[in-house]
Amino acid sequence: MMFSKLVHLHSFLSVVVVSLVSLAEPAVAQIADTVYSGGDILTMRGDAAEYAESLAVRNGTILFIGPASDVKKHVGPATKTVDLAGTTLLPGFIDTHGHMVYFGKNLVDANLFGVTGIPDLIERMKKQAHRTPADGWIVGFGYQARGMKEGRPPTVEELDAISADRPVMIVDSSGHLGAGNSAVFRAAGISAATPDPKGGSFARKANGTSLLGPMEETALNAVRSKRPPFTGQLADDAITGAAKVWASHGHTTAMEAGLGLGNDDIGIVVNAIDKQLLPIDLYVAAKDSNVDDTVAAAYNVSSQYNPKPDGTREKLLADRPDLDTRYVNRVRLGGIKFWLDGSIDTAWFTQPYATNPPGRSGVFSGYRQIPDAVLDAAFDTYWPTNLQIHMHMNGDAAADQALAAIAKAVKKHGMRDHRPVFVHASYLRPEQIEKIKSYGAVPSFLTASVVPGGDGVLKLWGKDRAAVALPARTFLRMGLPFTFSHDAPVSPVPSILALVDAGVNRTASSGVVVGPDERVPPYAALRAVTALAAYQLKEEATKGTLEAGKLADLVILEKNPLKVEPLTIKDIRVLQTIKEGKTVYER
Repeated sequence: MMFSKLVHLHSFLSVVVVSLVSLAEPAVAQIADTVYSGGDILTMRGDAAEYAESLAVRNGTILFIGPASDVKKHVGPATKTVDLAGTTLLPGFIDTHGHMVYFGKNLVDANLFGVTGIPDLIERMKKQAHRTPADGWIVGFGYQARGMKEGRPPTVEELDAISADRPVMIVDSSGHLGAGNSAVFRAAGISAATPDPKGGSFARKANGTSLLGPMEETALNAVRSKRPPFTGQLADDAITGAAKVWASHGHTTAMEAGLGLGNDDIGIVVNAIDKQLLPIDLYVAAKDSNVDDTVAAAYNVSSQYNPKPDGTREKLLADRPDLDTRYVNRVRLGGIKFWLDGSIDTAWFTQPYATNPPGRSGVFSGYRQIPDAVLDAAFDTYWPTNLQIHMHMNGDAAADQALAAIAKAVKKHGMRDHRPVFVHASYLRPEQIEKIKSYGAVPSFLTASVVPGGDGVLKLWGKDRAAVALPARTFLRMGLPFTFSHDAPVSPVPSILALVDAGVNRTASSGVVVGPDERVPPYAALRAVTALAAYQLKEEATKGTLEAGKLADLVILEKNPLKVEPLTIKDIRVLQTIKEGKTVYER
């Protein structure tokens, strides 16, 4: 018996000794693929700027971030060490409201930004006609009628001068207004007798029996949807061309905030998934009128790439260290997009415009895009799901419509972490902000519009509304999340630093500061495109800040936006964009 007890005691002591030795021996440190040091490394965690001396990356994720003395244990013979040489490293930028697919298609269209008048526009479009295949539409994008000497868009006859027998369509820089020639209306099956769709209109001549050429909102969408689809190499080029532009501006996550504006959008994205064309992530929100088709396409894609005996799904996800199954080959259907009102000229307000937009008479307060019942039904369906609802709104009447729909959903289904996105949310009344807070909604402020549109807002909306438009500082004071967006191609390029600059300075093209009390400090502006942007997309677990275990989505800037003259933030160059440890852009 004694011998048996001694054996057990010996065994116990052996286990204890082995355990103590194991505890005494340090764990073998993981070796990094790449280590960054020698510059400002901004983690973007918390409400104040936090810096780290070094950052280590392994297998596409952040292995370590901290003191340079501690990173040495992660350096091995094969580790690449990068000296930032005084440049600045921070989390990759996240697009909270852009149209990457639409932008990619526009890359093949005429650039109409900055046209001085109708003759200039027609000349550019004639050049586009020579570049366009005989069976394609001649399309241009980017003009602003109020910035042209005529103060109006071209007529049918003026656009017929470009081509009388081939469809010609132009779209203004907001994406909400446009004009067409005779052939494009014939191709779309539109005549003066065609009823105006809800939330839009076709302009008619004084006699009412013929079309004038201009079209607004849903009327423009009805014509735009008839454009021949991009297929084959054209589809490849649209998505890869746009992704390269996004990466060049520091994006590691892009957005298509309205898939379905074109009838070929779904095909272009599915083509990108099948061919693995995307170097960065793409968050997709389906256009409201295209939800069923987009959801069906997403179901087909997810079914195609579900786990199979041959490991297809595992192979497709092998390049995602976080194995975020919401993404398939870098694409995720994350939400649904509704347009509740229009642009600066057609925003829906509870009070009339201070000065009517060109062509408007009488009392004008803009107009809604969709009936309450449509939005209510959408919230009833999607509030309890993981699909977010994004709502375009510029005026406070549109915000009222959104808040009423949310209130009905909460009453029926209860509160949940839906994070509905108030896209632009340009003018909000104080009580509306309180409701936004109670529902957990996140506004995505289009600060990029301040430079080209600030003077127009002052004139059309009046100084009182302009002073509190895009109320970022109000949200900051209240401790509420908000993001900044560029809405490219509404902005000619998807520059994150330009919209950060605009949020900090709020300076219109005339030099006037629009709403100086709503300016935010540079650090808060950077948070709006990194940490808070990840929160808006419900991806804060893997993106937005530099922390061990998160994706190595990084951007290197030539200068630190927190240490330059605020008016020069937009001029800082992106030197390198890194997606999950791999360089996808280098200047």
